[in-house]
Amino acid sequence: MSKNEILSACAGLVLLLPFAGAAAAAPAGSAAGAHAGTGPACTRHLADPADAGSVRPGDVVCFGATAKTKRLKITKGGTAQAPVTYSGAGQRVGGIDVDADHVIVDGYTMDEPSAPGIEVHGNGVTVRNNTVTAPKGGDGDGLRFFGDDITISHNTISRTDNSTGAHADCMQTFATDEDDVASSHLVVDGNRCEQVDNMCLMAEGPDSEAGDGSGEGVSEDWTFSNNYCQTREASQTLMVDDVQHLTVTGNTWAAGPDHAVGLQNHSTDAHVGDNALDPSIECEVGIDKSSKKGYEGPTPRCDP
Repeated sequence: MSKNEILSACAGLVLLLPFAGAAAAAPAGSAAGAHAGTGPACTRHLADPADAGSVRPGDVVCFGATAKTKRLKITKGGTAQAPVTYSGAGQRVGGIDVDADHVIVDGYTMDEPSAPGIEVHGNGVTVRNNTVTAPKGGDGDGLRFFGDDITISHNTISRTDNSTGAHADCMQTFATDEDDVASSHLVVDGNRCEQVDNMCLMAEGPDSEAGDGSGEGVSEDWTFSNNYCQTREASQTLMVDDVQHLTVTGNTWAAGPDHAVGLQNHSTDAHVGDNALDPSIECEVGIDKSSKKGYEGPTPRCDP
């Protein structure tokens, strides 16, 4: 090989090395897929969300400058094969309400939005790469969801606050009426719940022990994986009431709760494994008698 050929090969190697290092740097459980000022390429540019009536299945919608305090209301969806993507690319909004099916909500930023920062009512909805910081008012939740086939991935929700008497969870769902319905086929993956006063996830099915469930439908087939959960005040990180066929794997339970996972009221067929616990958490799984059927995972050592 000539001198020029050797120099050329070495230059190519130097160009490749930074990319390899960057790929290895993303920590497990981080929101590595989150957009930082970027997002899917827009196919529809709209000045205002009120103009979204013209949106068609498969569109990637970007809005013009939106006031930081203005809540984004999404009411137009697509189809299972061609959802509508609403691409924020880091845009600041005052919160997000989804009332539509087959929607992707990607890359919005919310600072001190009205709680819940994001609320989803719909089927086939994906919420990804969003940031919710210090939601205010109401129960103080970062995100609430109601419906089937929902995916919540690579979002960062932080600083939920119980100090006003709220029950400020990172994420919550319940099934109490025709609007707030049971949820099945749910995936919650790769999110970060940081400095959360209450639970990382509070989940109540239609026959919840609280007694205020609708009794309609079923909450089942959930995967809760690869999330980072920092619970500061609640007794547990995940509280699961009347949800069947739940898989909890690959999560990081940071310091705070007495136990990581609580299963009660016929939350049967749960599979728990491969989660990382802070040494201060003495009990990973608490379970009641009605939820033991089909359970697989660490030996339950406490009540839910």
